[in-house]
Amino acid sequence: MFSLISYLESEFATFDEKPLGEVDAAVFSQAAMLNGEGIVPSFPRVRTGLIRRLQAVLDPGVTTARFVDLDRAERYAGMFTGLVPDDIKRCLHALVASPRFRDVALSGFSRVVDEASHTQFMATTYIWRDAFACVSFAGTDASRTGWREDLDMAYRNEVGAQRLAREYLERAASRLSVPLNVCGHSKGGNLALYAALTCSDETRARIAHVWTLDAPGFVRGRFGEDDYRKLDGKVSRIVPEESTVGMLLSCPIEAAPIVSSASGLEQHSAFTWQVTDGLFARADHLSDYARSVHEVVEGWLADMGADETRRVVEAIDAAITAAGVEDIGELFRPGRDIAGGIVEASKRMEPSSREVLGRALGDLAARVMRRLGDDVAASLPWVRRRPAS
Repeated sequence: MFSLISYLESEFATFDEKPLGEVDAAVFSQAAMLNGEGIVPSFPRVRTGLIRRLQAVLDPGVTTARFVDLDRAERYAGMFTGLVPDDIKRCLHALVASPRFRDVALSGFSRVVDEASHTQFMATTYIWRDAFACVSFAGTDASRTGWREDLDMAYRNEVGAQRLAREYLERAASRLSVPLNVCGHSKGGNLALYAALTCSDETRARIAHVWTLDAPGFVRGRFGEDDYRKLDGKVSRIVPEESTVGMLLSCPIEAAPIVSSASGLEQHSAFTWQVTDGLFARADHLSDYARSVHEVVEGWLADMGADETRRVVEAIDAAITAAGVEDIGELFRPGRDIAGGIVEASKRMEPSSREVLGRALGDLAARVMRRLGDDVAASLPWVRRRPAS
């Protein structure tokens, strides 16, 4: 079996010779973590009515770049985003060398980071001649803003990045005449599916496929059966067999479990996913751990409700502030006790926030004990060291 990088180094067929598939969608989802600001052209803003139709006739094309245009050492600082920037860098080098990907056109780069509204968004569209476009949404970067927006997804029907994703998909549809594929990994997968669910019927009709890769779902009740029915047969939801992130929140689309070379939370990295015969290697089933994560967190959030969840999110954000963390990537370095560090930092919080966090983590710990057993729960540092109320 191959890794994603090995696939890039060994798949020599062009997209004319072998059609776009799920592994390619994962590649584009990781490529979306490349900050192409100043190199990859942006799409013009969407015009409406007669002006939009005239624009499409008079100026049907888009300006583009190539992966090689990104591979400049002087631009490396700030180019590789997310929690595995070294892997993103290796991915860029492999994309430049790959006969399958090196002639793909890049366009429509967009990036928004707004601390005041807790909005972090980035997207790029990849175009293969007149055959297809792949609209790819980036996952969370290492900024405090991005991670706060992730937490906001637990109680808000729409966050800033989701709104921007819908607007971006509409803008891509207005500029491109080829079939549209939509993809993303982690938060990017959430944005891909959200955009496809909420875009106009005209744009949705142009979507060939949506890939949502180990991505969290939505607030319970945000979408109904009729919403998902509009995308019947067009969505692939892929998660590693021990998925954590992909089990969060609500999504009724059946997940296809795949094999990873890692274990636990490290399976979230798409660079650990195993490829065989041009597809991800299927696992027999989701692990009990993955199913437990979904059941425990969904029940926990449902019982708290939106208002209480918002207060817990604000308390967690206050704890991170108290810990002095600006680069969230620091929390995910090997050997770091993420939740334990937040618990320790909570001792420096205001008593009211500490009480909210302590009560919420206490309830979550009790649910873990009931679902996984005392022995497993006791091995978790945040269970052993809950904030004192």
